[in-house]
Parts: sequence; structure tokens; C-alpha cells
Amino acid sequence: MMREGTKEAGASGEEFLVSLLDHCDQWSEQPEGPPLPKGRLHPYTRLFSPIQVNSLTLKNRLVMGPMGNINMAEEMGRPSARMIAYFEERARGGVGLITSGLVPVSQGIDPTTTEAGDRSLFPRLDRSRTVLDGWRTLVERLHAWGTHFFIQLTPGLGRVGSPEVLLKKWRLPVSSWWNPNFYLPGVPCRPLSDGECRRIIVRTGQAAADAKALGIDGVYLHGHEGYLLEQMTNTAFNRRPWGRYRDWRRFGLELVTEVRRRIGPLYPVMYRIDLSLALRASYGAKMDEIPSLRRFRHERTIAQSLSYLEELVGVGVDMVDADLGGYDNWWLPHPPDSMPAGCYLPVARLVKEHFSLAGVRSRSGQEVPVVAVGKLGDPDLAEEAMRRGDCDLVMLARPLLADPQWPKKAYAGRVAEIRPCIGDQEACLNEFLEGGHPQCSVNPRSGFEDFSRGEDLSPSFYPKRIGVVGAGPAGILCALTAARRGHAVTLWEQADAAGGMMIPASAPRIKTDLRASLEFLERELSGCAQAHNLVIHLGRKVTPALLGEAGIDVLVLATGGVQPAPSFPGCDSPVTLQAVDLLRRPDRIEEGCHVMVVGGGMLGCECAHFLAAERSCRVTLIEGAPHFMIGACTANRGHLLHLLEKTGVQLWNCTQLIRLEGERAVLLKNTSNSVPDPTHTWVPLLPENIPNPLAKPLRVRLEEKTIAVDWVVLAQGLTSNRSLYQTCLEQRSAPEIHLIGDAFQVGRIFHAVKAGFIVGATI
Repeated sequence: MMREGTKEAGASGEEFLVSLLDHCDQWSEQPEGPPLPKGRLHPYTRLFSPIQVNSLTLKNRLVMGPMGNINMAEEMGRPSARMIAYFEERARGGVGLITSGLVPVSQGIDPTTTEAGDRSLFPRLDRSRTVLDGWRTLVERLHAWGTHFFIQLTPGLGRVGSPEVLLKKWRLPVSSWWNPNFYLPGVPCRPLSDGECRRIIVRTGQAAADAKALGIDGVYLHGHEGYLLEQMTNTAFNRRPWGRYRDWRRFGLELVTEVRRRIGPLYPVMYRIDLSLALRASYGAKMDEIPSLRRFRHERTIAQSLSYLEELVGVGVDMVDADLGGYDNWWLPHPPDSMPAGCYLPVARLVKEHFSLAGVRSRSGQEVPVVAVGKLGDPDLAEEAMRRGDCDLVMLARPLLADPQWPKKAYAGRVAEIRPCIGDQEACLNEFLEGGHPQCSVNPRSGFEDFSRGEDLSPSFYPKRIGVVGAGPAGILCALTAARRGHAVTLWEQADAAGGMMIPASAPRIKTDLRASLEFLERELSGCAQAHNLVIHLGRKVTPALLGEAGIDVLVLATGGVQPAPSFPGCDSPVTLQAVDLLRRPDRIEEGCHVMVVGGGMLGCECAHFLAAERSCRVTLIEGAPHFMIGACTANRGHLLHLLEKTGVQLWNCTQLIRLEGERAVLLKNTSNSVPDPTHTWVPLLPENIPNPLAKPLRVRLEEKTIAVDWVVLAQGLTSNRSLYQTCLEQRSAPEIHLIGDAFQVGRIFHAVKAGFIVGATI
């Protein structure tokens, strides 16, 4: 783990950032050491010791991090039964402190905080006693499990709110100054007036007072990632030339002062900040070359952030957590699978050391606890960080979606039973953009606790003989779930190991999270086979005749997907190789070769990075569409494009392979200057169902290009493998037949896991 440069940040903040981000980008290129035993530091004496925050004593040092509770409240903002059950499940699992997702206080001022008709995307803490009652109910449920709760208050979204308000409400988004909207930079965000700023401050104080009256244990101020509070308190965004809030510190300090005035001296206040937006460290010279980045080049420095934190503590903040980045480099505040575990422990240590050296203490006279964030789902890593003095508490966000019982399992030393997060962020983060609510790719219950609680499964009153074909994630979840309910289950897999496409997908070193998930599923299968009526056959090809002889009542086909056969001239050349086959046997391509990867989805991009970073190959990656990784989570997509650029991969979008002539690839490339820059990660791709009225038309100027290659890797996705399903239907191989996972429709692990669980839980 990178720990250099945590001292003297005021003099070398930029060097600290560059060193830290280089580590986050290059960690997977270092040789892997021997795996450390799980649970090696158990008992976790630091994790499970109490800690004082102002007048409040937390039972342990585990904090559930804020994840937006979008679409989890009723449309008028009252916490719904789903939202209450979601939080209660984590309290039941033993976490000491839960924080809510953001709760705006600026309705009517920031138009992006509500939808048309004043309906709410987010929970609210205003409007009526009915809304307030929902929070009281939530808190009572959490307190019953000995868990405390902080509500995260945000002054608003500002430039990172939806630009649709321009068409649906005929209002401009707001910000600290004339800043471009993040999603549509052509839409300007108008500056808030001093009067509007003051109204937001007063409302935040009222919300804090309401929270205290409702029994909520503390307030958590949302000052990071480029939301409105940071837009007011960061020199990148606050370029106001006049007025009361020209001083970038004033808004935040007045906000905390007003909150403290309304709640008194003993009520806890927590503040979330990014120590730096890290824009210069992320983009280097582009900050001076790209117009949309250039306006943000005077970002708040680390030294300024540390000084500002001192002032915040002086006016009433009791506890802080710090990370890096914002929307314009979205992978930093949302570390994807391609970033290392514990990536921001150096940031927490920097803050903690600064407080110690400066003698910073809260107004209650206590040391200010520092909460570490960023991929801390390994209990040994979290415990070691606290023993080393990097932090006082650790924040778990996505790990508690993957396994709400994480604290109880860690306390009991059952570390191998903790379901690991895979960091793909498709269900927990990307669902927001797709119109959903927080869920989890590996835990199908997350977000649905209101009707699927805990680890409990309703037993089957009529046990059946169930056959599951295919041991990918869909088949594994179906077999595990059905067997635990009392059915007699037989699981067949043609390959010699369970896991399906998870096996090749986890081959690159950046996929350590996915490998951990695969190992977890293998342990689950082994344990279930010993404890329940589950029989597993690996290396066994299934035929309709075999199924007929098995005498099963229910047949579940999870036969996955297959790679489509190429059809371009020269596709049968010996230099062609399917991407999945490459990942199954990476040594087939010699180090230092020139490889062309065809297909710019997640598979193709991960293959390209693997070849460049781990096999030292020269790589050209081509994609026929204008953009790479369409539909992928913005954070994961952004970091992978960033890595591809850093490793020297040539990115050619709007390019097609038309034929192979021996070891020469003939391409048709659109060379128009209207073709988007493929390395442009500071503006996201909009969902397909949201038209961009400001998009410039794509002009076409096709040119034929020929390049010499040693290998051509085909990464053009999968197609559903339905052949066995169709045959079984025709031959009536079982009275009841289901088709799930990629065999039904090629998708992500998120969809396969959910389908396997639902079918296994309801047969």
C-alpha cells in the first residue's frame, strides 16, 4: 500500500496526489505476493471497540457509508418501508453507525433536487409531519439493534444535477458561479444569489434541528465530490468576483455555525470532504488545453483543505472523512474494481497526522475522529489500518450491500463467509442512471429487504428433484438457493470448474475483486454440498438423454453465452483468437507482440489493458461505435479508459475491421474531426433513452487503413446459448423448464445472480 508522502502535504500536495494516483493506476502491474490467510488478525480488537463522538458513544468503529437512497422514498420524500427495511438489515448485521444517502434541503432553490410536480427522487426532511414520522420510524428500528444513525444533509446538487430541469421546469440548474452542467456542458448553471445561499444555510440548520427532535443521532454534511456544498467551498467552482460568498470558505463555515447554533453543543456533526478534486493529478496538461477543464484548473489545494478542516472543527464539526475526486474524474470518489483495496488510507492518515501536529480538537475538547474510506471490505486490512494509526473508524458502503452481516461475521472470525463486493458498480451506482434504486450485483436481496429479509429462506413444503445445467453465477445461485430450501438439486457443468464466464473475466490482475467472489462461490458450493442435498458434476456434458434418465421434476438451464463466430474475410487466419480463449490461456500470446483487439465493450477494453499492462504488448483497440464501453458504469468506464491511455493503448473508435490479409489488418476508419475523443472521461455518456439536444452530428469521412499485427483478438460479446433449451422443450425433458442468465439474455452478473436467486427461491 502506498504510504509515502503523507507528511508535509502543504509543501508537496501535488507530489502526494500524483504518487497516490500512480499507485492506484499501476498497482496491478506489480508482481503478486503469496496470498495472506483470511482472518489473520482476528480477534479484531480495534474494529470492535467503542468510540466517543461528542456526547455519543458508538458501539464499534464500523460506519455504513452514504449511498444515495434514490427512488427508495415515497414520491413526497417520506422514507418508505423498503428504505426502512434496507437500513434495518444493516443494523441487524451489527454495524455501529449508519449514514443515510444525501437528503437535499434546497427544494425550490436548486431545481434539480425534485422532479416535475415537486415529486422527490430523494428522501426529504421537510414538508410535513407525515414525512418526519418516516424518519422517526426508521431510527427506532435501528436503535433496537444498538446502531446509531446520522442523516446526510446536502445543500443541493448544483452543476451535477439533471439538466432536464431546463425542459421540464424551464429553469437553469444552479451553482456557485457560471459553471457548465456536468451531463450537458452546453447547459449553463447560474450562480446562486447571496440571499439564496443564506436561505440554504438557514434550511440546513432547521433540518439539523428537526433531525435532533426526531431522535436521529447526528448530522452528516455532504461537502465532497463536487456537489453544491463543494461548489461553494472549492476554488475550482467558486469563482464569484463579488458578494458575501466570494470567500470560498465562508459558505461552509456559516453552514456549520448555523447547524451548531440550532442543535446545541452536544449533538454530533460529521463533515465529508475530498482532500482534493485531484483534477490536475488526473489530467495533467489537459487541464490547460481542454476548455471545459481549464475553467476548473485553480482547484482547492491539499493545504487549503487541511486549513479549512481546522476551521470547520473550530465552528462545530466533530468527525470527518476524506477521499479524493469529483464527478469530472468520477472513478476517484467511487473506486471501481480496477483500483486497489484501501486506496485512500494515505488520505485518512494525512488528515489524522495534520490534526495531531496542529493540536486540533473539537469544541467538546476531544480528538477529532477520522474515518477512512475506499475499498476497506477486508477485515484484516481495516483492522491493520487502525492498529497502524491511519484512522479511527472505517467506512463500509458497497461491502455492506454485498453482505449486511459483514460485522457479525468479522467479529466471530467467520471471514471466509463474508460475501465480497466485486466493484462493478452496475447495481449499486449505475442503477441510479438507469432509473432504479440501490441494489447489488452479488447479493440479490439488497434493495429488496422489505420482502426478502436476511439470510432466511422459506423452506419448500413440497421438495422436488431439480436439475440445474450450467455452473455460472446464475446456475450457482439457483442451485444454492433451491438446495438450502430443501430441494434435491443436481448441478451439471461441462467445464472442469464452476464459475462460467467469471473464470476468464477474473484473469486480469485488476480483477482481484471478481476472483475473490469466484472463490467465495466455490466455498459456498462445497459447503452446501456437505450440508444439503446438492450433488455437483463437473466436466460433464449434459444431453437430453441424461436429463431423461435423471428423472427430475424441474429443469433449470443456465447454459450461458457463446462467442459468435466471426464472418469477415480472413477470419480463419491463424492470427485470430477469441478474447475469452485468450483470458483462459494468456500465454498463447507472447510478450511484446502487436495485438489488435476488435470490440470496445468491457471485455475488449479489459483485454486490451491486460495485454498492455501484463504482457507488455503494443495494443490497438478498435470499436465501430462512437464510444467505448457504452452502458458501463461511468466510474468503471472512466478509470479503464484512463488506464488504457496511460498504458499507451491506441483507441480507435468509429473503426471497423473489414478483412485480414495474412498478418495485415485492413480497417475502415471514420477520420472526420466530428468523431468523439475516446479518452474524454470528464463528461459522461447519457443513457440511450435520454436524447442530447446539444449533440453535434457525426459526420462521415471513411478512409481505409492497413496495419501489421501479430494477433487479432476478437472481443465482440456473447450470444445466448439456447440450443439445449430448445431441444429439451421439444423432447419434454422435464415437466417444468426454466431458462435463466446469459442463456436467456446476455447481460451482467447483476442480472444472472438475481435470476438464479429468484428461480431458486420460488420453485
